[in-house]
Amino acid sequence: MNQPEDSHNAKNPARAVAMGVVLFTVLGIVLYALTDRIAPSSARGIVSANVVQIAPRVSGEVTQVFVQDDAVVEEGDPLFELDAQPFELARRQAEANLSTTVQNVDASSASLVAAQAAVTQARATLENARAQANRSLRLVERGIASEARGDTARSELADAEAGLATAEANLESARVQLGPEGQDNPAVEAAQAALERAQYDLTSTTVRAPHFGVVTNVRLADGQFLGAGSPALTFIDTEAAWITVDLRENQLQYIKPGDPVTLLFDAVPGRIYDGRVQSIAWGISPGRSVQDGLVINAPASRWFEPARRMPVRVELAGGMESWPIEVRVGGKVHAVVYAGGEGNPISWLARLSQRIRSYTTYLH
Repeated sequence: MNQPEDSHNAKNPARAVAMGVVLFTVLGIVLYALTDRIAPSSARGIVSANVVQIAPRVSGEVTQVFVQDDAVVEEGDPLFELDAQPFELARRQAEANLSTTVQNVDASSASLVAAQAAVTQARATLENARAQANRSLRLVERGIASEARGDTARSELADAEAGLATAEANLESARVQLGPEGQDNPAVEAAQAALERAQYDLTSTTVRAPHFGVVTNVRLADGQFLGAGSPALTFIDTEAAWITVDLRENQLQYIKPGDPVTLLFDAVPGRIYDGRVQSIAWGISPGRSVQDGLVINAPASRWFEPARRMPVRVELAGGMESWPIEVRVGGKVHAVVYAGGEGNPISWLARLSQRIRSYTTYLH
């Protein structure tokens, strides 16, 4: 009596379909879990760069703007200039005060003024050389710049240090010529400090590009008054860019610095770039609020708490020379990290999926 029913169940196509769906779902879950650990990917990558607000060191009225919005500038190019007349008068006043002070101790001030000006210039040169050298050496350490560039930066820094040492020696010699009375005279030292400050302020009226990059958000006009330290325009450093990829915490299990990465920029559809993991962030802000010195208990409003994502810093292989010119800061990037190496089926599937995605970016 039961045999026809068993035969009917065996031939029931719905049961076979259900079993197929279950097996397919289990296979998909296993593949998803393996991919998340062997070749994790994310479409939440962002093109990042050093972005700074350029501000004048002194206050004054803008007399000339040398750049336009989104202009490419070289190191040392003038960006804008403030009215130098008040600072020129201050410099002349400081020179006169120093001359008067030196004359009061029966000494000539000409050599001392010249020596002081040379020291001021040498210090400014050393400051710029040190900043440029530190930046270049960091790029060399990360493999972005060549060793030759690092050697050049060290050489330029050494030259600037030697120039300052020479200028200070000349200044000391000029002080000695004043004699024992003038050499240690507090009035002379105070007048020298005032002159150096006046010379430095006068030099600061012309604001220059710190290095090669792009200026944006330029909203300056002749006659506009700027306070010292007030942002005047935005500078984007085009010699140090990277990709920040947000990955879920469980995707970071096997990722380590140096792992290969393939990158797809939305701005360059159809082309995939190679990169490597530079570092993994050690923490993020969970967004907890504090009131009366205590953490506020945030009520749960969701069935499942969303996964937290940690930023992973990725650098393009080949350094800045490999960056596509079409890419802009803040642009979207799809990244695949090969935490388990590139020679396994999971990585092959991830690479194939990204290749297909690269063609769909032509449409979206």
